[in-house]
Amino acid sequence: MTLETVGFAVVATVLLASSLAVVLTPNLFHAVLYLAAALVATGLIFLLLESPFLFAVQLLLYAGGVVTIVVFAIMLTERLVGTRITQTSRHLVNGAIVAAAVFVGIIGFLIQAPAVSPRPGQTADTTAAIGRLLVGPFAVTFELLGVLLVVALLGALHFARSEE
Repeated sequence: MTLETVGFAVVATVLLASSLAVVLTPNLFHAVLYLAAALVATGLIFLLLESPFLFAVQLLLYAGGVVTIVVFAIMLTERLVGTRITQTSRHLVNGAIVAAAVFVGIIGFLIQAPAVSPRPGQTADTTAAIGRLLVGPFAVTFELLGVLLVVALLGALHFARSEE
């Protein structure tokens, strides 16, 4: 057993546990914290797959940006409503059945796959290609997304501040 396999097993266990905690935790704020842990674990899987750019994007955009916006939304909503919001997980049995069916399907595909397959080497650095796309044809979309996130943050701050 290699160190890479052990690392993947640890990260996969953390990802599975935090994902289950997101669904089963009644406190909405704690669910968002578990979501952050799941997103960081997903980023670590990208790092184990030798994709440092996707790891950085996962941490900055999802684990940092999205979780921050969701925390602001929770704070804002609780302040406007005036009560603590709890998360209710309905239809747990139906969700568990669907999750078990997907798990069985994935296991079926893994059983059919060859036991050891050589890992193809990377032919080129994909970070430079992604960077060229972000400042090329997708530059306007990328900047509009940034403006939208800033406006949402400013709106949440405006509504969350006290009336004094």
